[in-house]
This record gives sequence, C-alpha cells and structure tokens, in this order.
Amino acid sequence: MTSIGARHARFNPRQSLFGLEIDAMTMAEVLERAHVAVRERRRLLIGVVNAAKVVKMRKDELLRGSLLETDVLLADGQSVVWASRILGHPLPERIAGIDLFERLLESANVNSESVYFLGARPEVLGALLDQVGTRFPGLRVAGSRDGYFSAEESSEVAEMIAASKADMLFLGITSPKKEIFLARFGDDLNVPLMHGVGGSFDILAGVTHRAPRAWQRLGVEWAYRLLQEPRRLFKRYLSTNTAFIALTLRERIHPTASYTTASVTRQAPLAPGRLASPAHRKSEEPSD
Repeated sequence: MTSIGARHARFNPRQSLFGLEIDAMTMAEVLERAHVAVRERRRLLIGVVNAAKVVKMRKDELLRGSLLETDVLLADGQSVVWASRILGHPLPERIAGIDLFERLLESANVNSESVYFLGARPEVLGALLDQVGTRFPGLRVAGSRDGYFSAEESSEVAEMIAASKADMLFLGITSPKKEIFLARFGDDLNVPLMHGVGGSFDILAGVTHRAPRAWQRLGVEWAYRLLQEPRRLFKRYLSTNTAFIALTLRERIHPTASYTTASVTRQAPLAPGRLASPAHRKSEEPSD
C-alpha cells in the first residue's frame, strides 16, 4: 500500500507566505490527496486562509496555531494568490472553501463514499440534506447533526460521528464551539477527512447566495457581499483589506520567518485507525 508520505512527493511544494507554509496545489491535486486519505483512512485536516486570516493570525495565537496544525493549507482568497505572485512565491490558483466542499461531495458521489454533516440550524441542515440528496444521489450520508447542542451533549455527538464510520466530516458549526469540539474529540472521531466549511452549508442549502461567476473570476466576491450587507461589512473589509495590503508591502522588504520553525510543524501521516486530534481552529472567514 502506498503511503501518503510517498504520494505527497508528487504534489507541488509549499510556499512560505506571511510566516505560513501554504500548499501550492491545484484543485485536482487536493482532490487526489483527499481520495488517498479516504482510501487509506489516514487523517487529512484541510484548512484555508484568506486576507482576513492573514491579518488576524498575527495577533491571534489560537488562530495561528490552528492554521499550523492543518495537513493541507490552501489559499481560499484571491488576494492571497495575488500577493503570492507579488512576493515571488506563486500559488497556482485559488481554491475556495465552498468549491472544495462541492468537489468533495462530487467525489463522494462518484465513489459511493460516506459523509457526515455537523452544523447549522436544523432547518438549514434539512434543506442542505435535501439538496445533497438531489444533486448527489450516489453519496451516502452517514449522519448529520445541527450545530445547536450543549457542551454536555458534545460527547454524545462525537460518539455518533465515530459510530457512523464516515469517510468525510464537514463542520459548519461556529467558533469557538467548533475548535473546542475538535480539540476535545478529534482523536476519537474515526473520520479521515475533516474540513471546516464555514458558511457553505447556508450556500448549498440555498439560504444565502454566492457571487456570480464573473465576480468570482475577478476575485471580488467580497465586493458582492459588501453590496448585500454594506452596514455590517464596510468597516470590516476596509480595515482588513488595508491591513493586508500593508502587510504584503512589508513582506516585500522583511519577510516573516516561518512560524513552523518556532512553533509546531504539521503532523506526519498516521497509521490507519489512528486519527490525530487537531488543535483549536477558528471558523472560516468569508473568502476575499
């Protein structure tokens, strides 16, 4: 049996950006690695980073640590891809969390793999399951649970996930609940592929709408959201985008040393049947 470590040599190297080691992978390469992880039941914790996370992680040690703990870290924001080219460490493409979520569901559909959905309000989760059943009839839903459970119920939820023997776990629960849950029970969930999908449950369920393709290609999905919720998002985007531009300019002169050398390194692939517990992880910010 070919190990993940041996297969990983086929994938593009990581690029050092803003102190993070971001995987320079295409969507096809991420999907291939996900397929291997599920087949061999080896942990693959997927993380994504955008401009907001790059800015916040410099002061938020919890967020920074969660990004370092991922097995695959991808550029969810187009601004990160643009910055990578300016800084001479180019990433091949943006891999939006919602796009990856849908492609993984397509893969599970083709390969009759099982998934577990954890998060969102009960009515949103119900709508999501309806959409999944229609769009992906070959996919097996190993189980689902809305995100409204108490701390006392967490162990029961973890037991249900482990008993489901799902191939993939998608988490749409809020922070810090998601981080606490994964930190406490991740070692016992018995799911090889884990991916925090932020607000993707709402999008796939049809509760919220994504920017048109033309906006996505231009890398201005953030502007589409701003037009939808200007009062709530204006100050956030103004401060975050300005700070990210300033950080990118500073990186040209004084690149940030890799946090992995002074903190933690990503975990090596584990033997089948033993899944490592990921550290606390922040919820996904809207991609930029």
